[in-house]
Amino acid sequence: MSNRKIRRVLQTVQVPMGEMTVGQPLPSGSVQQIDPFLLLHHLHTQTPPGRKPKETGVGPHPHRGFSPVSYIFEGEMNHQDSHGNNEMVGPGGVQWMHAGSGITHSERFTKKFAKEGGLLDMIQLWVNTPAKHKMETPYYLPIKSGDFPKIETEKADVDLVAGDFQGKKGPAKIFSPQIHLKMEAESGAKADWEFPRTHNLLVFVLKGKLKIDGQEINKGDLAWMDESGDNLSWECLEEARVLIVSGQPLKEPVSTYGPFVMNTQTEIMEALRDAQAGKMGVLIEE
Repeated sequence: MSNRKIRRVLQTVQVPMGEMTVGQPLPSGSVQQIDPFLLLHHLHTQTPPGRKPKETGVGPHPHRGFSPVSYIFEGEMNHQDSHGNNEMVGPGGVQWMHAGSGITHSERFTKKFAKEGGLLDMIQLWVNTPAKHKMETPYYLPIKSGDFPKIETEKADVDLVAGDFQGKKGPAKIFSPQIHLKMEAESGAKADWEFPRTHNLLVFVLKGKLKIDGQEINKGDLAWMDESGDNLSWECLEEARVLIVSGQPLKEPVSTYGPFVMNTQTEIMEALRDAQAGKMGVLIEE
């Protein structure tokens, strides 16, 4: 089996998002999506103490037609939604939400984290949903650190979040073939991992440095691999935190407007009307 080569490296740019600034390698000026992945935001910030939860994060807003997935590496976030879910996700945890036909949710700091402050290091990844599943009932799953199958790798702690990989199955519910791995690695860690050649494969470095295809991949780089091989061969050049995701392209038309991802402009207009009519639920935060 041959190794995949790097197709492109997308670099993070800082974009404003309300009161926050987030790092965004995807979409970029030249790449709007890497099917089925639509957006990757990296929030790395030292938050001050003495705040109230409603002064933090993002308040109630609707979604339809895709899965916004939050990876919490450091810090704490509290999720509330119009289906009655109210959950805290702490360091090492993931919250996986399929917006389906429509849901309203908020993402705030927990009371403790808002009061004490500290480092928040997290990623939100938007994953598109096949047309036939876009209008299904919304789904929410908080996954705590320690509840992930481990991928045995020397000098690295690797969690399988979603998909089937090396004989193990991640806990998240997916609607198309995908693999999601999150990793904390020491310098000198290395591996050769097989991924389906038909998948788009992305490697994002939150901190540290990797070597892939003879090229250094630094903090803030998103490496998009080509389909020339089966293996992802990587080596950790310094202590690193990494997200690796692969997915079978849906090859469907994409129409987006803010928090809605559908297939046609007509469906977007329907989503706007439904949200305005309260059909995606109302969230009164506790």
